[in-house]
Amino acid sequence: SSQDFAENIPFWSHKEANPAHLVGIPENVDTRVAELLNQKGIQSLYSHQAQAIESLHHGANVVVSTGTASGKSLCYMVPILEQMVQTDTATALLFFPTKALENDQLNSFAEFRQLAKPEIGQKIISAVYDGDTPTHLRSAIRDGARIILTNPDMLHLGILPHHTAWMNFLRNLKYIVIDEVHIYRGVFGSNVANVIRRLDRILAFYGAKPQYILTSATIANPQEHAERLIGRSVVSIAEDGSPHGERNFVFYNPPIINEELGVRKGLLSSTIDFSTEILAKRIQTLLFMRSRRGVELAIHDLRALYPGKTLEVRGYRSGYLKNDRREIESGLKDGSVKMAVATNALELGVDIGGVDAVLIAGYPGTICSLRQRIGRSGRSLNPSVSVLVTSMNPLDQFFARNPQYLLGRPLEQALINPDNPLILLPHIKSAAFEFPFQEGDHFGELDWEELVEYLDYLVNEGVLQKRKSRYFWLSDSYPSNDYSLRSTITNQ
Repeated sequence: SSQDFAENIPFWSHKEANPAHLVGIPENVDTRVAELLNQKGIQSLYSHQAQAIESLHHGANVVVSTGTASGKSLCYMVPILEQMVQTDTATALLFFPTKALENDQLNSFAEFRQLAKPEIGQKIISAVYDGDTPTHLRSAIRDGARIILTNPDMLHLGILPHHTAWMNFLRNLKYIVIDEVHIYRGVFGSNVANVIRRLDRILAFYGAKPQYILTSATIANPQEHAERLIGRSVVSIAEDGSPHGERNFVFYNPPIINEELGVRKGLLSSTIDFSTEILAKRIQTLLFMRSRRGVELAIHDLRALYPGKTLEVRGYRSGYLKNDRREIESGLKDGSVKMAVATNALELGVDIGGVDAVLIAGYPGTICSLRQRIGRSGRSLNPSVSVLVTSMNPLDQFFARNPQYLLGRPLEQALINPDNPLILLPHIKSAAFEFPFQEGDHFGELDWEELVEYLDYLVNEGVLQKRKSRYFWLSDSYPSNDYSLRSTITNQ
């Protein structure tokens, strides 16, 4: 309705509401777990949730690739809870790319524990085991927790090299959950694939054969990527049965302020203008900026305009203290935070309850990222809007003039290459440290003929020793400490 804004909107798309596709809780779900779901107010499941649970009951590995806030976590919580209540020894390992996601799911398991009868609740023992876990609690968690929530770095540095201390937990492992699998691409994903190969060797030694459950945002190749990452076949579940309300997606191209040069109003000031209009109407909003600096500049400007609303306008990015981030997440859930200015840290499935509007300051660089951000708006069947504020960047301006080109582009594929020698070799060192290689072994997709070339090279380098048919770690160094999962550069 504002003429100033309306004349600078080159594109507006509208999608009608989509009702939920509900099905009953599968009959073969343990009655005690079904009762817990009922106590939580869950009388039926979305179709993709039921499909995932049925596939897991039949022994398959599963990747669930559905929209943001589509209840993917229930796909793995139900089978894990079943294992917990049916036995006294079964364990589950879940790893997440961020600590916020670990905390989210820890709270969810805690809610189920509180709802359960005492004899059932005492079996649902979950804990986070990461770099923030106090040293004096770690042994108690190893020995007592049945559901461990961690991240790939802790698996790489803290669990696999010390697997003998985790023997009982690993021996009884029934499920491994890899959340937000689309994050594991490129160098990082290739490294994580090798961490999983190392985990598989240890599990085989202890006689464990867990099923894998992977979740992903919308990417072009969820099944192919998941299979490449874990080295197993998976069942892909991509048909989303969750509901969404009426959705609006708007391009806003800031006004020209210099006709001769074709210069438009700045991205930050244009985004702040839009934000003030939304704040004035008390609409809960996420504002995505492209950098940490952008977050702080936007927060500074908004608080200058609304000095009495410091607690309603909050920033959210990596680098904030854990307690501050939890406070902001809680504020978004209960509605006390009206605008959160964030980097891509809130693209992931952190439970913030859903917001009514999303502002995106500049094209984020990929279609997948754009879809993720758009998907953060909308609560159940409530209407929502997402606004892409374009910058003077030539790519942004091209999309502003050709919006259908952007919307018609296919999603990007997640690509990894775990067999790249620069990535593979350090993990072979770590694997040899964790458990000696035996003639005839394989490592992921590498058969013995390929693997032995790396092992013989490491023998010549003096870090492995061959005794009869086995290759032993020889060096005094601790190989996992020598490299990061996010680069191909080693410390030696």
